Amino acid sequence: MKGFQSQEFTGIIQIDRKTCKGCDSCKSFCPSDAIEGKYGAVHRINSEKCISCGQCLVNCPFGAPKDTVDAVDKVIAKLKDKQVTVVGTIAPAVRVAIGEEFGMEPGSLVTEKLYGALKQAGFKVLDTNFTADQTIMEEGMELIAKIRHYALGEPSEHHLGPLPQFTSCCPAWIRFVELYYPDLIPNLSSAKSPMMMAGALAKTYGALEVWKVNPEDMFMVGIMPCTAKKFEASRPEFSSAAHYWQKQGKTGNYPDIDVVLTTRDLARLFKKLNIDFKTVPEFTDKDNPLAQYSGAGTIFGNTGGVMEAALRTAYFVITGKELDVLEFKPVRGLQGVKEASVTMKDVKTGKDVTLKVAVAHGIKENVRPLLEQTKAGKSPYHFIEIMNCPGGCVNGGGQPINPMGTSWLDKAKAVLPWS
Repeated sequence: MKGFQSQEFTGIIQIDRKTCKGCDSCKSFCPSDAIEGKYGAVHRINSEKCISCGQCLVNCPFGAPKDTVDAVDKVIAKLKDKQVTVVGTIAPAVRVAIGEEFGMEPGSLVTEKLYGALKQAGFKVLDTNFTADQTIMEEGMELIAKIRHYALGEPSEHHLGPLPQFTSCCPAWIRFVELYYPDLIPNLSSAKSPMMMAGALAKTYGALEVWKVNPEDMFMVGIMPCTAKKFEASRPEFSSAAHYWQKQGKTGNYPDIDVVLTTRDLARLFKKLNIDFKTVPEFTDKDNPLAQYSGAGTIFGNTGGVMEAALRTAYFVITGKELDVLEFKPVRGLQGVKEASVTMKDVKTGKDVTLKVAVAHGIKENVRPLLEQTKAGKSPYHFIEIMNCPGGCVNGGGQPINPMGTSWLDKAKAVLPWS
């Protein structure tokens, strides 16, 4: 991918005028100051500032912000069409949240039940954890090339963006950079998010080798904890599979991801199809190569997870050996900004290099100082992970909405094993 291109944005989240009380709660959670209206008056969302993160939606005590992009009925229609192969790609944070929509304990890990329910509904599966592993290989190797070039003096045949390198998984964060810090776009990793990698992979290798269908007869569904993923899927630059097949002489133009269902959307789909999630038979798609993944992909949904996975990869490639302890604890936890450093001996040159990293979650509170530091050319870091939502994807705008009084911290502690 050559880079994210700015485009006109129509808005995923809108405020219901009949429900809004003008309490300003939404403003206190909005990271981009996109919500307009005086206290006590009906509010509105300025779509030119909105990054679609949905934090206003999950935190409004009156339920006024609404997710306006509803693809549930469209997906059901595709599932019933025997000429269409419907593939769902499931983000790691969904499997620890979907059970809550069916009365299960918050944070219950229900991967096998989720697989079973998707199978019963008629989905094929490409697990997003698989492409999260791919993302780490791409993003990690990109970081390693920059370290070897900028820190160790190794020449590079390719153009390398500047350091620090920022993660590129979170579409709300990407939109925030485009709108408010466009000078830092070159610092973003060039890797697509795991969802967009999944879409391109499904409609190329998956179509040809796994499901043996025509890619134009596939319908790719992102199953995500995030309302901003709906915006990401709509971006016109994400049609890599169609471009690949056009080069092979085939016709057709279609997006890599056709629609996105949030965790809440998926729960409604199961209910409409009369699938009893609590009693559905568990299923392990062990024969599907696109449903295999490592622990690195699994932790992507937590703040610090991408960084930890990248550090494991960087350490192995640079030193030629595995970390003695895979858990890289300095980047774990729920602090707003975490920083760490790890010294490695480069196996190629014998030189020591100290890799300095930072992790930030919750753009509203924690990110701007890091960005201003980078913009001023004073950042001490080589790699910075940023997730828009507090706690990471586990608290995305598409996750189950808890009763009033349950904070994001309570929700995060239910699903983060190290919090």
